[in-house]
Amino acid sequence: MAEPYWQETLRLRLVERNARESSYAPIIEQYRRLAQQTKLLKERNASLMRAMGTARPNPSSSTVFVPGTGDDNPVRAAYIASLESQISSLRDELATVYKTQGQNAQRLLAMNETLREKEELARLDAENLRKARDEIAVLRKKVEQHNELMAEKDRTAQILHDEINTLQLELSQIEERNQTLTKDNAKLLQRWLDAKQAEINRMNEANEFYEELQSRRQAALSKQASTNGDEKGAPSAVNASGSGNGEERKETGATTTTDGTPSRAETDVNLTPNG
Repeated sequence: MAEPYWQETLRLRLVERNARESSYAPIIEQYRRLAQQTKLLKERNASLMRAMGTARPNPSSSTVFVPGTGDDNPVRAAYIASLESQISSLRDELATVYKTQGQNAQRLLAMNETLREKEELARLDAENLRKARDEIAVLRKKVEQHNELMAEKDRTAQILHDEINTLQLELSQIEERNQTLTKDNAKLLQRWLDAKQAEINRMNEANEFYEELQSRRQAALSKQASTNGDEKGAPSAVNASGSGNGEERKETGATTTTDGTPSRAETDVNLTPNG
């Protein structure tokens, strides 16, 4: 699992600070060693000077001192002490070097372990990055397919919209035609009704005229019959034949009149809505 961002930033800043502060570490270490050696040399020189001061004078010369050759020679003792002190210092320095070497080895192991962990994290990050790139590629392909599908749907919707507009236009034309036909039908019906009403009126007038003619004829026949009643002989035969003709004409008048107009019965039969 990757470290948080602030921890990684803090670690990088600490590494930069350590690198910046340890850039002069070799020079400081060399100066420290030089100071130790200078101190040792000063102590050895001081020991030699003290030994020279306690040395016995030479009887053959008043200015030159010759050190003795015995075991109690202070110069030799001071020199040996200086060498022993230097050896001890070198041993301490060697122990410090060994200690530093061990610490460096330990740090190297720790850094190798850290490097291994970082490499493992880098490998995991690379694997996650590869998976993320694969997912991005798949998602991009899906987005392209979705865009193509939406474009196809848009084209289909446009076609359907055009068809709907065309059908609406046709429907409006059909509605206008229906309205026109309805108006024409109403006009034709009204004209037919007016024509039938006029025909009925004409038939009623014809029937009234026929009834008037019948009443006049009947009156004329009655008058003629009364006139012929006063006479005798042949006029009676004439009246009988005339009355027979009147009955025949009356029977035929049930269908037609003298001027050719239809009778009331025929008019009543023909008075239907269809004419």
